[in-house]
Parts: sequence; structure tokens; C-alpha cells
Amino acid sequence: MEKGIQMGKRVLIVDDSSIMRKMIRKTIESENHTIVGEAKSGDEAVALYAALKPDLVTMDVTMREVDGFAAARAILSGDPNARIIFLSNLDEEKYSRTAMAIGAKGYVNKHRSREILPLIEDA
Repeated sequence: MEKGIQMGKRVLIVDDSSIMRKMIRKTIESENHTIVGEAKSGDEAVALYAALKPDLVTMDVTMREVDGFAAARAILSGDPNARIIFLSNLDEEKYSRTAMAIGAKGYVNKHRSREILPLIEDA
């Protein structure tokens, strides 16, 4: 048996839907990760990232005003080591390429949100 217990990650959830934030929270907390904050918009995500310094961000793509891609670019410009995983219902092939080009660690369809768990472990 290993000596140290691996600590869960500190996660910031970004999604404009409170129902989705709740579902993502439940999924992530089921694996002993800690939700340090929730943002409803890209602007809020950038501000909370700077204030909370989470280990990881789950990011929705489509949000009013500042979308997830713009927010991710802003976060990564301030912290090139930021770890961001996109969760979206949008066309996986098209948008996952954009997410990876920005520097995201992954892209998961919201309907298969449990697939985010291995990505969190690896991030």
C-alpha cells in the first residue's frame, strides 16, 4: 500500500447553466476533488481563476459575452501552465481541435461527463 494518499484536485467549474454546474460538481466531488469556485461567464472565470488559483478548470464553450475559448485564452495568457478541460455539447470534432489548439488538456461531451474524471487525474 502506498504511503501518501493522493490529494484531489482543486477545480473551478465554468458553465452558464446552474443545472450543468451542479451535475459537474457532483461528478467531480464523487472522486474526492474539491470545487473551489463556480463561474457563470467567461469574464467571471478569468477573475475567479486569478483569485482562486485552481489546479484545473472545467470550461463550457458557449456562454454570453465572453465564451469559453476567449476565457481560456485569457487564463492561459496569464498562466501558461493553466489546465483547462472543455465540457460541451457542441460538435466534438470541430471544437475539440480548437480547444487543443488553444492549449486545453481535453474536450468532453457533456452527455458523457464522467469521461472528465481520467482527464482530471492526468492533468
